[in-house]
Amino acid sequence: MRDAVIVEAVRTPVGKRNGGLSGVHPADLSAHVLNALVGRAGVDPALIDDVVWGCVGQVGEQTFDIARTAALTAGWPESVTGVTVDRQCGSSQQSVHFAAAGLIAGQYDLVVAGGVESMSRVPMGSSVGDQKPYPDTFLNRYGGVAPNQGVGAELIAERWGFPRTRLDEFSVASHEKAAAARAEGRFDAQIAPVTTDAGVVQHDEGVRASTVEKLATLKPVFKPDGVIHAGNSSQISDGSAPLLMTTSEKAAELGLTPIARVHTAVLAGADPVLMLTAPIPATQKALAKSGLSLDEIGAFEVNEAFAPVPLAWLADIGADAKTLNPNGGAIALGHPLGGSGARIMTTLVHHMRDNGIRYGLQTMCEGGGQANATILELL
Repeated sequence: MRDAVIVEAVRTPVGKRNGGLSGVHPADLSAHVLNALVGRAGVDPALIDDVVWGCVGQVGEQTFDIARTAALTAGWPESVTGVTVDRQCGSSQQSVHFAAAGLIAGQYDLVVAGGVESMSRVPMGSSVGDQKPYPDTFLNRYGGVAPNQGVGAELIAERWGFPRTRLDEFSVASHEKAAAARAEGRFDAQIAPVTTDAGVVQHDEGVRASTVEKLATLKPVFKPDGVIHAGNSSQISDGSAPLLMTTSEKAAELGLTPIARVHTAVLAGADPVLMLTAPIPATQKALAKSGLSLDEIGAFEVNEAFAPVPLAWLADIGADAKTLNPNGGAIALGHPLGGSGARIMTTLVHHMRDNGIRYGLQTMCEGGGQANATILELL
């Protein structure tokens, strides 16, 4: 029976908005990690059947199927195709799901899954302009309320009873974990430094020292009396990450060593106004489908879109808090929308291999009240 395995995973450092990667075209950023990926694996890119690439802001420099543009920018043969995926923040995690499905179905033998987002160059919301994304029929279904992720985060904090201090404590801890991981070199093997006209970007730029007292001085963004502010939200970022995927049989044929198998891949949908709670049912669905128990999962990655999201997940799922985002999350590392799913999975794969963790689970909240959940098995 065919399977889907990850044989290599790499990422750029995550650049802060208008930071070290802001001068790099997103196709060039993608091409850089595509070449780093095949270089590390020792694979001829001519063998790759497709590049499945997540990107949310498919406008301007990220339009015209940036997956194909990236492969050609990388200098890969014209025979290598590319397709661009939008499942909002989970776009490149969905790319992994599509790639895995294609491998298992026999449509692919060797495929790249990943994504990119340059939020400095293509600001969030650029694709909307002055248009109306939700028709009246949609709005009428939800009482005339247009979904807003920040308002959704406020609603989650209120529903789960999280005071601002709890959110800020979580955010400070995210920076502390990321800073420790960086200082100890835990990210070094997964990062492909980017050389720019201004110098070399080697490390994630968003990680900084913070305190609850510092965060208390920040003004709420979405409600005057709210609890969500810039310090307990994911950072606007630039970055890209790919994973090289194949089957166990093809890996053996090519002399590649699988790192992890895609054990289970599911989706879940929930309230699109609350928007950010679907990781909870997605996790429950993944566990039920996999036949694994919660305590068999040694590492969890739940995207830190806003601090209430992983905290609500933790409260409802009941996982050990020490296994959640062990190297920090998007509050500290940043959230380059279309590239985040692959960035997180790259970090998860390396963490599992470095620590001998058999099963890891990743889930992300997504626009429209959706979530992907993926369970990986270390090989």
